Amino acid sequence: MIDVRRIRTEFDEVHAALARRGGDVASEAAAVRELDEQLRVLVQRRDDLRAQVNQVSKDVGTLRRDGKVAEAEAKQAESRALGEQEKELAAASADLEGQIRDLLLRIPNLPHPDVPDGATDADNPVRRVVGYDEAAYAEHQRVPHWEIGERLGILDIERAVKISGSMFTMFRGQGATLSRALCQLALDNNADAFEEIRPPTLVLSSTLTATGQLPKFADDAYAIERDDLWAIPTAEVPLTSIGKDEILDEAALPLRFMAYSPCYRREAGSAGRDTRGLLRVHEFDKVEILAYTTPAQAPAMLDELVQRAERTIASLGLAYRVIEICTGDLGQSHHRSFDIEVYAPGVGQWLEVSSISWFSDYQARRANIRYRPEGEKGTQMIHTLNGSALAVPRVWAAIVETHHQPDGTVRIPEPLLPYMRGATSLG
Repeated sequence: MIDVRRIRTEFDEVHAALARRGGDVASEAAAVRELDEQLRVLVQRRDDLRAQVNQVSKDVGTLRRDGKVAEAEAKQAESRALGEQEKELAAASADLEGQIRDLLLRIPNLPHPDVPDGATDADNPVRRVVGYDEAAYAEHQRVPHWEIGERLGILDIERAVKISGSMFTMFRGQGATLSRALCQLALDNNADAFEEIRPPTLVLSSTLTATGQLPKFADDAYAIERDDLWAIPTAEVPLTSIGKDEILDEAALPLRFMAYSPCYRREAGSAGRDTRGLLRVHEFDKVEILAYTTPAQAPAMLDELVQRAERTIASLGLAYRVIEICTGDLGQSHHRSFDIEVYAPGVGQWLEVSSISWFSDYQARRANIRYRPEGEKGTQMIHTLNGSALAVPRVWAAIVETHHQPDGTVRIPEPLLPYMRGATSLG
């Protein structure tokens, strides 16, 4: 969340940055400023009363030592009255603090100055396109992956729906092997610099709050209410909280983590949209890469994460493009963000397969992750960044469509061959 001190001391800058996002979010910062001013008045009055209570208590002790019992009892009554006022002010202060925190949890991050202005995803500029030639796709590549998968027996949506309901899928045989191979490739491609983690996939509400999913996006998550646990929408959630409530040494930064995990998304706002095949599903496998950095290290780390995700997609022989997310389309926690989309010729669509984001100190402030700069006594919040090294469903779909052959088989991209148990094609 945003540091309330910035709203207090740099309000015009904060208000202008939030206004770039559109909507009514800038007004929420004004509400925080007003409540913060009220809070500071209450806190001062509370602290003054506490000082009076302490002084009166000392006077009571002095009077009793001097044998002035009646005066001591009068002072004691005064102390109790002041104490009751102090408790009322403390309760009012706590209530205001809660209101401020609730607002701060809902106010989105400030966009980086270089983020392009725009209102919707239609305004997201394409930064580069690699390997795409619309005319180069043959007729046999224009078959949707769900038809290819069903014919080859590698994708069984009908039985997945029977087991779990709509928007669930099931890979079979070589389709399941391909899914696993994609995850292993993504892990191996980043093992040179990232520590592999196998985190829990059920997390506390506080853990989901740290990354910005709660409270705003509760309807898109799967809750296990009996145990106050949530199924993670991405491994970003547990990875971000590895350093929760810790102070790191600057020399240890940057820290890099990667994790394979299943991911669960209710997609509550997406009913009826792109629900065929693997385009939008409730459960999927993904490899996430995430970093803790100092503010100075963050821009270079953002570039590195984009390049790593790009290299993996390019190695699979897929046409792709890199899009920068405009202010009006930025996620709640995002400071700056890029998407990688692959072209799937069978469905004739660009499919988002990776989102790489810099969160500044927005998540770290929620999770209380700090570092101690060398040579300084105080601490600062770290910056967090993350990206999808590879999300299986849409990449799987794009591979099956792009590499579909005239004889009905699917050629397996060379980087995946070591993981395919000797198979060079599907079918």
